[in-house]
Amino acid sequence: MIAGFEYRRVPVADGVSLNVAVGGAGSPIVLLHGFPQTHLMWRYVAAELAADHEVVCPDLRGYGDSDKPVGDYSKRTMAADVVALARELGHERFALVGHDRGALVAFRAGLEYPEAVTHLACLDVLPTVDMWDVMRGVTAAVGFHLFLMAQPPGLPERLIGGSPDAFFGHFLDAWATEPMPAEVRAAYLDACRAAVPSIVADYRASAGVDLDHDRADRDAGNRLRMPVAVLQQDWDAALGFDAAALWGEWASDLRHTIVGFGHFMAEEAPAEVVRALRELLASP
Repeated sequence: MIAGFEYRRVPVADGVSLNVAVGGAGSPIVLLHGFPQTHLMWRYVAAELAADHEVVCPDLRGYGDSDKPVGDYSKRTMAADVVALARELGHERFALVGHDRGALVAFRAGLEYPEAVTHLACLDVLPTVDMWDVMRGVTAAVGFHLFLMAQPPGLPERLIGGSPDAFFGHFLDAWATEPMPAEVRAAYLDACRAAVPSIVADYRASAGVDLDHDRADRDAGNRLRMPVAVLQQDWDAALGFDAAALWGEWASDLRHTIVGFGHFMAEEAPAEVVRALRELLASP
């Protein structure tokens, strides 16, 4: 749990409630976690931002202690969850930050709810359509899990469910630049072990309906209207593409930063993440 935060269950859709940590006071900011994590990944960043913001940290649909319905895990549906959550808490407008999977949800919310999202930050991710465009050749091996979980229902769930700690633990270890605290790593593994079908459904959506939605927006020339910040590892060196240029196609008011820390940046470099978010939030 995030120390000093109040925990609630907030209904966001028929039969779906999210586990949410809320703390601080001031203008609202919603923080969305990535894979294979829960809202706990924001524990350092949330505590700092709570000095002058109301900070809202949900477990996404299908993750952590939130409900795990069978069916729709499109980012459109998950973005609607986030907007409904904010409204249930009394906020029609809010800043939105996402990491990894949560950044894909935040990106979709920014496109579809520009009247609600005042500022948008995406940490270490590409929009779905761009990700699939650049993942090719032997370098795509770094994203093997994307291809595994894109397969039709059945096989991915059985393979991952047969050894969930080995599967999810691989990413917790391989993507970290320093060992994760044992109790935090254990909490993430516990949460993932109980959520294999919904996590797979989330990823499967990104090879189907999410890709369709991104393509439609790109073809229509739809762009993010709010100030946008992107923090990203140097993927160009490893995969051979210009991440800043790809993001520039989606956002006119863009602050794209290549960082020197790892994927789990909110846990490994929280001061730098907070600084970048405060700079974004200072934008009109």
